[in-house]
Amino acid sequence: MKAILVNDDKSLRWDNVPDPQIKSEEVLVEIHAAALNRADLMQREGDYPPPPGCPEWMGLEIAGVIVEMGEEAKAKSNWKIGDKVCALLGGGGYAEYAAVRYDMLMPVPANCSMVEAAAIPEAFATAYLNLFIEGNIQPGNTLLVHAGTSGLASVVIPMAKAFGVRVITTVRSDEKADSIRHLHADVVVNTAKENIADVLKQQLEEGHSVDVAIDCLGGEIMGKCLHYLTHGARWIMIAALAGTKTEIDLKNIYVRNVRIIGSTLRARTPAVKAQILASLVRDVFPKIESGDVKPTIHAVLPIREAAAAHDILYKGQNVGKVVLTVR
Repeated sequence: MKAILVNDDKSLRWDNVPDPQIKSEEVLVEIHAAALNRADLMQREGDYPPPPGCPEWMGLEIAGVIVEMGEEAKAKSNWKIGDKVCALLGGGGYAEYAAVRYDMLMPVPANCSMVEAAAIPEAFATAYLNLFIEGNIQPGNTLLVHAGTSGLASVVIPMAKAFGVRVITTVRSDEKADSIRHLHADVVVNTAKENIADVLKQQLEEGHSVDVAIDCLGGEIMGKCLHYLTHGARWIMIAALAGTKTEIDLKNIYVRNVRIIGSTLRARTPAVKAQILASLVRDVFPKIESGDVKPTIHAVLPIREAAAAHDILYKGQNVGKVVLTVR
């Protein structure tokens, strides 16, 4: 089969690789579409290696059709050959086929295309993990999610809204703010014009302080924002794109009972990931099928144009997910 490989100069090529050999607990998925994540860029740069045993090529979420099943997968699941599925991978999605554990599969939701389904596993599982497991968010709470035009925010915002959560998000221009109106965030802060810490202070004074924050930026501003949260708030760090260092007033942390939580989906064990996916299907898929939550697709490109697709993310041009089509 073919897959996208990284050359020594970090360029990409569509080249031959060995066909996957499935284990007893795995199925073989014929890939129709694969969605991009920022982790793919980090892996391409050599900063985010795949877990042991995973293919060397990138790709964390796919949609396709089951074409082969191992004996344990047949015995322990209700999947069958021909089922349309989307899947969470440790790596290896930029290819024609992937070997996937049976409990890393989810059905393609009704009314979703393969392209839309490919945009679900990583982003929706990450959103679910941080909103409901790490964040323990409740109806009526207020959420802060940075980078409102990112693929993750395009999922987190409507998912939170569907469960009765008030949402504050940040962008870097009025044009970006206009581009995410369809997500229906309650407050959109243009950080080119406003200081997010000042906004959070005002929200606190008006009785709308943040209960949960999902932060992919970090940097200097993170520590300044911690002063203006709800007592008992959870600040969840999932990346540090704006810098890995900040200054924190430790007294504020214990006086306000604020918890700072580091969280990544990729580092979870397969058993934990399987539990997250099962909860996602149970709790969120009905809202996907009803249209209350839907993946936002920014661009669709053929797999051979993976480099051009990466450039969209490198340049921060996307509003929602970028997806590669394989078939």
